Amino acid sequence: MVAIPGKTIAEKIFSTHSGTDARAGDIVVADVDFVMGQDGTSPLAIRALERMGVERVFDPAKVAVVMDHSSPSPLEGVSALHTQMREFGKRTGATVYDVGEGVCHQLIPEKGHVVAGDLMVGCDSHTCTYGALNVFSTGVGSTDGAAAMAAGKLWFKVPDSVRVTYDGALQPGVFSKDLILHLAGQIGADGATYEALEFHGPVIDALSVEARMTISNMAIEVGAKAGLMKADAKTLAWFEGRGPKTPHPQDPDADAVYARALTYDASAIGPQVAKPHAVDNVSPIEEVAGTPIAQGVIGTCTNGRLEDLAIAAGVLKGRRIHPDVRLIVAPASRAILL
Repeated sequence: MVAIPGKTIAEKIFSTHSGTDARAGDIVVADVDFVMGQDGTSPLAIRALERMGVERVFDPAKVAVVMDHSSPSPLEGVSALHTQMREFGKRTGATVYDVGEGVCHQLIPEKGHVVAGDLMVGCDSHTCTYGALNVFSTGVGSTDGAAAMAAGKLWFKVPDSVRVTYDGALQPGVFSKDLILHLAGQIGADGATYEALEFHGPVIDALSVEARMTISNMAIEVGAKAGLMKADAKTLAWFEGRGPKTPHPQDPDADAVYARALTYDASAIGPQVAKPHAVDNVSPIEEVAGTPIAQGVIGTCTNGRLEDLAIAAGVLKGRRIHPDVRLIVAPASRAILL
């Protein structure tokens, strides 16, 4: 008898959502647990729904649009798009996160819209953020997003998975952002195109959920469809009190088949910097030390969480911003700000 190999996290999530024995390379039609769009993509999805003749979304509780990329609106045309999103919410019952609520990739998990084991799509490339929560989440175009809003399902090609293991321990002054920047420098901006990254090892286990989200957020920066992690006790505790949904964690099987495996000693990784004009143009910080800068930004969907702000505050404590530098601090959500 031929032994049937085990499954990766991606294969398990696609199996449960398609009702098939999904394997890497298969084409499946899968139910989605949530669909999201932001203000640069939602208007396109709304127009696509109108062209389809669709007046309702498949489940208003599973659709959200977020005004975060142009917040507050800088132009009359953008204000019109925001109005279109608000009217869409009133018409369909979909959740609308208005100007000032926060960044989409902080709000969706923070508000309990996704839990471990879910499959969700978002009309934004950094939707892969929720992989840190054991969610297969991936970015799609606005037309595909519209189809998912209408039907509650979408077709997917199940991706191959790449197992990335971090051994050792982080050195002082090194954080999860350094790990993912180092990976980008090692494999390149297209090093994992249409693959699912699975992150493992004692270093990942030791990270907070927020720090893990930074890594998964940037999976797309090496071309990956998703950046997945197991749901451990930290993950499950993070979900508590965020909503009524029940997590259904999916762990990889011990004999799961991977396209390849990459192992790094985190103890040997120092602070990293991505230089202009590509995310994989990465150097150790020592190589760029002393380079003048004009502006610093602490925030975004990658590093705007409370833990990030606390780390930055620790670095800045007792110091002042250089008179020739502008520092912008943007918490990722209203809850973090308050």
